[in-house]
Amino acid sequence: MPTLISQPTRIEAAGNKPKIIEEFIGRVNSNESRLSIARMKSPSGWVEPGQTPQFDEFTIVLKGMLRVKHGGGQMDVKAGQAIVAHAGEWVQYSSPEADGAEYVAICLPAFSPTTVHRDS
Repeated sequence: MPTLISQPTRIEAAGNKPKIIEEFIGRVNSNESRLSIARMKSPSGWVEPGQTPQFDEFTIVLKGMLRVKHGGGQMDVKAGQAIVAHAGEWVQYSSPEADGAEYVAICLPAFSPTTVHRDS
């Protein structure tokens, strides 16, 4: 029988400004460790610490633009585009444009504060 996820759980975000994370599937909302799926809404000027996660992160930008810095430079991911950050790669996400960004992040395995390895 299918399982209905009636609503997401809001999770505290890292970064210099408040960002909304709504986890639909993952360790917190559905006790799922295989993967996590969350909708993110980040304000203009938001920057999170760099990280070297132990999971792959698949991100689809729905609105605005998400800037992704990485070891070789940076990429601007616009609405209708996606990016894959591979496990073990250093990345840093930000939303520098006036309207911020809205996006969906899928992590495999599921996001965990103990496996994200944020910069100090």
